[in-house]
Amino acid sequence: MKKVLPIIACFLCFTISAQDKHDKEPFTVESYYKIKWGAAEAFISLWKKNHYPLEKAAMQTGDIISITAFKPRLHSGEDTRWDFKVVIVFKNSAAAFDHDLVTPYKKNLYPDLDKLAQDEKKRWELVVAHWDVMTDSVDLN
Repeated sequence: MKKVLPIIACFLCFTISAQDKHDKEPFTVESYYKIKWGAAEAFISLWKKNHYPLEKAAMQTGDIISITAFKPRLHSGEDTRWDFKVVIVFKNSAAAFDHDLVTPYKKNLYPDLDKLAQDEKKRWELVVAHWDVMTDSVDLN
């Protein structure tokens, strides 16, 4: 047991220092959306109207560094198809995993929260699949 404790201590120190590193570095998340056929433009319109302003507000406070959105130019196979991708660079991993990050901005941007909830429900009803990919940059030197 005496030999195991130093190993556990080293592991914990490494884990904590790795987490500290991530809490100080930008953290990138790519969100992919596969939308019902023919509804991609409606989804993007609702996203731009209701979700993007909340993320822009978080950008103004510095919790989000950048937001970039993409749609494919050409189609792909159904198993690899996505219709909308958003890349968000957060100031750190804590901001990325803060489920209430945009909550403080909702009331100011959307006085009718019931209407916002209805629109968001409609937006999510258009989604066939959604997945998030957390990425790290790779040093190519």
